[in-house]
Amino acid sequence: MSGFILIALGGMAGATSRFMVQRVIPKTILPVATLTVNLLGSFLLGWIVGQGIQGDLYLFAATGFMGAFTTFSTLNVDLVKMINNKQYKVLTVYMIITYFGGLASGCAGLIIGRLL
Repeated sequence: MSGFILIALGGMAGATSRFMVQRVIPKTILPVATLTVNLLGSFLLGWIVGQGIQGDLYLFAATGFMGAFTTFSTLNVDLVKMINNKQYKVLTVYMIITYFGGLASGCAGLIIGRLL
């Protein structure tokens, strides 16, 4: 199957999954839905890499699904809104959890992927 088709199908599944997560998790002052998809996505991408997945499955799962499931653009829009609303404490907490949590989640996924 063409790599473009695999990426498109994975992207469709990832975007739909992100939409579903964002519908289930209630909105709070901290964008928990975006945080959830980004931390989970970091873990899962680390796991995919740790498993040594390559080829068509990598295109579908990592490039397509994870590329659409995680959302750097929404993260940054959330950050800009917090700056505009002068929510500096929430902004700081969100950035720390997102960046350090994302790194930790990705590392955990990689380690677990290598062990399994």
